Amino acid sequence: MFIINLTYKVPLEKVDQYLEDHITYLNKQFESGNFLASGRKVPRDGGIILSKVSDKATLVEILDQDPFKSNDLADYQIIEFVPSKTCEELKFLLE
Repeated sequence: MFIINLTYKVPLEKVDQYLEDHITYLNKQFESGNFLASGRKVPRDGGIILSKVSDKATLVEILDQDPFKSNDLADYQIIEFVPSKTCEELKFLLE
């Protein structure tokens, strides 16, 4: 499992120009089962994506399609972890 930490490197006005394209990209990844959750950070200086893609190389290829990445709007930090305990609703993450 991966946590992707996006940090904007341009003003929000520039980010907002690509927001609809980014949302379309996210929707496609959710439909494909690649992403489990996503959202803005508070304060709004980036976002977080949770992914259960099987390997980092595949995830990097998927993230390269993000308009925020292809337009050099954000830095991406990929953190891999292995869930060992969850609440009942997230037990599927242990499989």
